[in-house]
Amino acid sequence: INMDISKIKELQDFYTDELKNNILSFWLPSCEDKEFGGFLNCFDNFGKQLVSYDKYTWSQGRFIWMFAYLSQTPCPIFSSEERESFLALAKQGTEFMMKHCLISENNFKCVFLMERDGTPKQVEQGAPLDMSIYADCFAILGMAMYAFVSGAKTVYNFTKKLYDSAIERIKNNNFRTLPYPLSEQFRCHGIPMIFSNVSRELLRAAQKLNKGDVPQILKNIEHFASDILNNFVDEYNIMHEVITQDNKFFEQILGQHMNPGHTLEDVWFLFDAADLTDHKEWNEKILNIALKALENGWDEEYGGLLHYCSVTGGKPVGDYKGVENETMTKQLSGWADKLWWVHSESLYTTLLCYFRSGNANFLNWYKRIAEYTFSTFPNPDKTIGEWIQIRTQNGSPQDKVVALPVKDPFHITRNLILILELLKTQMEAV
Repeated sequence: INMDISKIKELQDFYTDELKNNILSFWLPSCEDKEFGGFLNCFDNFGKQLVSYDKYTWSQGRFIWMFAYLSQTPCPIFSSEERESFLALAKQGTEFMMKHCLISENNFKCVFLMERDGTPKQVEQGAPLDMSIYADCFAILGMAMYAFVSGAKTVYNFTKKLYDSAIERIKNNNFRTLPYPLSEQFRCHGIPMIFSNVSRELLRAAQKLNKGDVPQILKNIEHFASDILNNFVDEYNIMHEVITQDNKFFEQILGQHMNPGHTLEDVWFLFDAADLTDHKEWNEKILNIALKALENGWDEEYGGLLHYCSVTGGKPVGDYKGVENETMTKQLSGWADKLWWVHSESLYTTLLCYFRSGNANFLNWYKRIAEYTFSTFPNPDKTIGEWIQIRTQNGSPQDKVVALPVKDPFHITRNLILILELLKTQMEAV
């Protein structure tokens, strides 16, 4: 199987249309809060109405990343006016965050939730404001990208301080991970995974704005990627989502499940890390990890990728003893849900693996996933356009939330633009 120029061109047109006329057309101008700054995204799953003005730091950071990235993409699909408006959106989002995202002026930890005007808000009575280090990560991700694009040194310095604080908390094991808290005897793949990606995004800005920071950030990327490959991946190239604090696999259901979407998203983070830190020897293992996630995660009955599966595929199985009260164990009841972000990440990862390896198996997987994705997630109401983000196992829509009670354009937009950039590179190479 090969992908010829006409096929690449066809895909470029398809993904350009999807990005501009279905995804971005939904979010612009509806996400911009012209009154207070920042972004609004507590829409219902069907995209019909805004149900809350709450602002989750997590999502604010993602919006900034998205608009900053779109403003500088090498893909020639946006006019200079569009790029300027993207950059202006990223700028106002960054200003909102620098003003409101910290617990206090000198305490470089992010609040999890804000009122519309940026006032910190408790998730529930008596809860600490810094409920999740993931919120810090997405704040860093967004502002690092804005600093890179705009060249704003003050934004870079602020972001670097937040990053150093987050790294310190990880080292001291002193952090929270709402919406998926985990007991101290366990470690979650999500942490080294997101920190390798966040470090990678900060690296871009450091290379431009403070070269002295580059060696340490590269070391961090290498550290987090090595941690994943050495500790979370077993001898069969299966990525376990949870291991013990002393880096062992364990028998209970929590230790014997995988998250196919997370694994496939991490595959391209790991390729980035391998490229940046010159670990060519990782590449084959990363390709094998991707294949295992696709094989185990695929729903043979209805098609599509499962939200969670057993490390051998299908429904997660195993003993609940001692892990029955873990939030992540309880999450496994939704194992068969079909999620938008899992499929958007998989579209990009399968194409990337195909172009990197030439292995036709990945092109077959890409076609299978594309067919499922575009017959399942896009909103049947063409006047809305944005995808319905969660469906039941058989593909019917369900109105429930994933992680945060928001509608989030981050994964789809990021994957569509990365696919377009990948196709552009291939086109130039042909």
